Amino acid sequence: MSSWSRIRQFSLRRQSKSQDVQPPNTAEERPESPPVPETQTVLLLHGAKQQYKLTEGHPVPKAETEHELLVKVQVIGLNPIDWKAPDFNFGIPELPYVSGREFAGEIVKLPAKSGRLKSGDRVTVISTDYRDLRKAAYQQYAVAFDYNVVKLPAQISLQEGATLGVAFVAAVLALGVSMGVDFSHVLDGPDLLKSLRSIDPEVLPADIRGECLNGIQDHERAKSGDWLAIWGGSATSANLTVQLARLAGLKVIAIVDKAKHGLRLSNHKVLRPDLLVDSHDPNRAVDIIRANTHGKVRFGIDTRGRDTAAHLLRTLTPDNLASTSAADGSPPSPPATPQSTTLLSAHLIGLTGLPKGAPPEGALFHTVPIKLFHEVPEIGLSLVTWLERLLEQDLVVPPEILDVETGFESVNGALDRMRKGEISGGKLVVQVA
Repeated sequence: MSSWSRIRQFSLRRQSKSQDVQPPNTAEERPESPPVPETQTVLLLHGAKQQYKLTEGHPVPKAETEHELLVKVQVIGLNPIDWKAPDFNFGIPELPYVSGREFAGEIVKLPAKSGRLKSGDRVTVISTDYRDLRKAAYQQYAVAFDYNVVKLPAQISLQEGATLGVAFVAAVLALGVSMGVDFSHVLDGPDLLKSLRSIDPEVLPADIRGECLNGIQDHERAKSGDWLAIWGGSATSANLTVQLARLAGLKVIAIVDKAKHGLRLSNHKVLRPDLLVDSHDPNRAVDIIRANTHGKVRFGIDTRGRDTAAHLLRTLTPDNLASTSAADGSPPSPPATPQSTTLLSAHLIGLTGLPKGAPPEGALFHTVPIKLFHEVPEIGLSLVTWLERLLEQDLVVPPEILDVETGFESVNGALDRMRKGEISGGKLVVQVA
C-alpha cells in the first residue's frame, strides 16, 4: 500500500470518528490569513562541502493532500545534521537541496476540514521526511502534515518551540519502540509497541518493520526502576530522553564531559541524572557505571557515534551474565544458581552510529525508526498530541536556547559555530520572521 493510500485511509477513519461529535469546520468559517505570495526566499544547497546560498524568487510549496497545511516559518531550530550532511555528503536526496528539520511558525493555510488546528495557530513543525523539500525549514513557507504539527500552548514561545521537535521524536521512539517503554500512565501517552502490533504490518516501511515488530520482546520491555545509560548526555536528544525516561520512572546515568557540563547538569532541576559520569576517560567511565549499578544496566542510548557506542556497550549487562565476556573481554561469569528460565538481553540504541560488527551474545543493537513519525499517521498524531499535553502541563520543558541569530543570511555563520563546537548543551535558533 502506498504512503498516500495509507494517509487517505487514515483521513477517512478520522472523519468518520469526528462527524458525530462536531460539525464540519469549513475554510469559510476560519479567520482570514494574509495572502500567501507565489514566491519566497529560501536557502539552497548546490553541492557537497558548499554553503547554503540565499535565493530569491523560489516558488512557495503547494499542499497536495487533505492532510497537508502551509506554515509561515518564523524560527528555525538548527541541528547537527544541517552541517554534517553537506560536509560529509549524506542525506541529500537531490540538488539543489532545501534543508532544515524543525521550525516554529504560524499556520496560514489549512485543508477544508481540520478539527484539531486552525489558521493562525502557533505551531512547532517536525520535519523528519528529509526527502520532501516542501517540508524543509530553510524557506519562508513550508508544507507540513497535520499529524506532524504540535500546537504550542501560550506559555511556550516560538523560539522555545523550535528547539524540541526532532529531539522529542527521536527520544520517544528510542524509548517507546526500541526499549518498549509504555507511556500510557503519563497523560494517556502512547504504548507504541501495543499500537504497532495492532497495525497491519504491511503499513510499516519495510526497512524499519523488524525494529518495530521484533526489536524487543514483551518480557524484556523497560519498566520503572530500570537503569538507562546515555553516552553524550548533554545533547538535545539526551535532554528530551532524560525528561521522558524520568516520567516513565527509569533511573538515568548521563555520561558527559564534566568540564563543560558537570556543574550545570548536577544542579539542573529537570535534567539532573541519578548518576553523572565524566566521559574524559572512557575505561574509567565504564568501571564507574558497572561498580555503582552492580552490573544492572541493560539499556543504553548513545548520541555521539560509533566509538562511544562501543564504550557504552561495555557498560551493559544482559541477565545471563555468562554472555557478557564478548562485550568487555573479561572471563565469563558462572551461571546463576538456579539459572533463570527467562533471560533478558542488553539493548543498545545508536542515534548516530553503532559498533562495528554483530552484537555480542546477550545484547541487541537498535536504530531508531524515525520514519514511523511521518509514514504512519496514527503514530505521528499520537506523538504530537501527547507532546501538546506534556507542554501544557509543564511535564516537558524545551531545551535551553544558547543564542538566537537573525535572518536567513545568518544561517551559514550559525552552522560554522556548530562545526567549531561552540554550541554544546543547548540549542542555537534563527529568527527569520
